[in-house]
Amino acid sequence: MFDEALKDKNQFVKNGRLDMRLVLEKFVLHFDELYGNQSQAFYEEDGRRFFLLYLRPIINGAGHYYIEARTRNRERTDVVVDYGGEQFVVELKIWRGDAYHTRGERQLSEYLDSYHLEKGYMLSFNFNKKKEIGVREIAVGGKLLIEAVV
Repeated sequence: MFDEALKDKNQFVKNGRLDMRLVLEKFVLHFDELYGNQSQAFYEEDGRRFFLLYLRPIINGAGHYYIEARTRNRERTDVVVDYGGEQFVVELKIWRGDAYHTRGERQLSEYLDSYHLEKGYMLSFNFNKKKEIGVREIAVGGKLLIEAVV
């Protein structure tokens, strides 16, 4: 994952701004190619490790990420990325059905309120055979969520 991100690194920053949507789009492609047929147990921590391994060479030297950063309400976000004066909140989930996924979307929307942001990112690791991989936009609680499914 690190090597794939390193090859694509120059695509992700435009005019000094990190294109997090593109980061997720490319992550989905590379993850599916390398690990799409995963048959072993997979935990949220595994997903975080793969995502951070991919993210690290992209933001290296110009940005930082924080794992489980606390909000004012003492909740913990999965990953917050600081890059070029902007913050990106990324929530990572293992697919456990529609109801669980919907709760995750609401949770991310609440995190965005805490950070005074209008846009957030969700990365779902789904190992169902009939899943639809890709990136889509949805509105939740007046916020724009960019959701990626691998």
